[in-house]
Amino acid sequence: MADEDGINCYQCRHFYVTWDEFFPRGCKALRFKSREMPSAVVKRSSGMDCQMFERKERERRR
Repeated sequence: MADEDGINCYQCRHFYVTWDEFFPRGCKALRFKSREMPSAVVKRSSGMDCQMFERKERERRR
């Protein structure tokens, strides 16, 4: 699920799922929770792409 710019919060190391039913998605880097994907909120609020995006490192499974 990417926003219009192609930033996929699910692939970002700062994204997390919260226990809050009203604000289920969060960004640890920007310290906020929202109903929408954090990258979409950033884009709408600032007009810029999310500058905090960092791709997750995948763990190797044995």
